[in-house]
Amino acid sequence: MKAQFEKISSSTNSSFNAFIYEDENFDAPWHFHPEYELTYIVKGEGIRYVGNNVEKFEHGDFVLVGSNLPHCWKNTIQNKEKVKSIVIQWNDTILGDNWIDKNEFQHIKTLLKKASKGIKFNLKNSKKMELELNKILTKPPFEKLLNFIQLLENLSAFKEVETLTSEGFTPTLNIKSNHRIEKVYDYVQENYDKKIKLQDVSNLVSMGDEAFCRFFKKSLNKSFFTFVNEFRINYTCKLLIETNKQVSQIAYDCGYESLPFFYRQFQKFMGCSPLVFKKKYIKI
Repeated sequence: MKAQFEKISSSTNSSFNAFIYEDENFDAPWHFHPEYELTYIVKGEGIRYVGNNVEKFEHGDFVLVGSNLPHCWKNTIQNKEKVKSIVIQWNDTILGDNWIDKNEFQHIKTLLKKASKGIKFNLKNSKKMELELNKILTKPPFEKLLNFIQLLENLSAFKEVETLTSEGFTPTLNIKSNHRIEKVYDYVQENYDKKIKLQDVSNLVSMGDEAFCRFFKKSLNKSFFTFVNEFRINYTCKLLIETNKQVSQIAYDCGYESLPFFYRQFQKFMGCSPLVFKKKYIKI
């Protein structure tokens, strides 16, 4: 994936970084870094990008991103409240060289290997996890490290998980092209409710239509308009859950001019109709 390299630095001599991020927006661009990263959403909602996966996020969203896996979070423009997350970052020498190969850490080794594709933990009790993460933030250094390693061990046994990127996704890291992907993401977020023309997007990144399509497909292992439909359907799900609007109005609000096409896309990405999705969510 073509993304911006980010150098993670620490102002202390700690083995890892653990901090609270709170601001008007998640302002980090589409980026990657050698460190592993856990991100828990305390407050805010929007769209999460990990590799070639595009999903909505909200309070309680908890994701592990592997080394050099491109990612970013974009809170929805309509949402004016501040965003807040708990973030933990660490590298593969957190306990020294070759620690991960020791018998005691085999479960954690398996977890971190799976993290290369991104992992979402479906929490049944997000408040409990939030308290556990806050405990790590406030402990003295030695206890902080012990609690964090215990957290990784606990997560390695977690059953309710989703792999985020598809089997065919292989990141191609190229710093030179990172701004193109970022521009495309921002453009789709700002214009998903309108008709999006290929020529407008390719012009935005100073490429011809065919060259842009090849570039995007190579970068995300999916076509540009598949990406657009994923974004729109994710936002459709948000509106189905949070509003009482008619399905036809929601489809129109998310940029769909044809209802039959909208229904086909919803079935393709969600595996059910919009009304069935809404009923399932209400029962949860």
